[in-house]
Amino acid sequence: AQQGVDVKNVAAVVKAAQDMLLEFECAAELIVKLDGINITSELAAETTGNTASIIAAYPEVRAVLLQKQRDFRKAPGLVADGRDMGTVVFADAEKKVYLTASAEERGKRRYKQLKEKGINANLLQITEEIESRDRRDRERVAAPLKMAEDALHIDSSQLSIEQVIKEVLDWVR
Repeated sequence: AQQGVDVKNVAAVVKAAQDMLLEFECAAELIVKLDGINITSELAAETTGNTASIIAAYPEVRAVLLQKQRDFRKAPGLVADGRDMGTVVFADAEKKVYLTASAEERGKRRYKQLKEKGINANLLQITEEIESRDRRDRERVAAPLKMAEDALHIDSSQLSIEQVIKEVLDWVR
């Protein structure tokens, strides 16, 4: 966990959330900094997603982070990625996309990403972790994972990235 915080200690996680400074820099690629440290590559780590899923179940942490997230909305707009962006954080957004893919397909994609980085991975374990995270996020009391009623639903299980982008852009235009 970031800053040596025990993710099971709600009070410590709330304090870390209150104290953190999160910055985004748009260069050739997006750079995300936490307390001045570039954490961009860590955001794609499997452990980061699993930790976020655990912390997301804490209403006290969600309350602290909600305004911080909303403060990033500035003209001309933003693209936000997250499991409750369209239903909680930016529920009033003009355009929302609910992007899904089967756990099996997401597992294959993640496995391929890790292998390309030279990281040893187990496809079955990755898929099981994805299914577990999905279940945990759907069943949590605070902002459960669900599709916004006014969102465009795209199942990308059989689509390429380019096809998904085209579908979103066609819809937005």
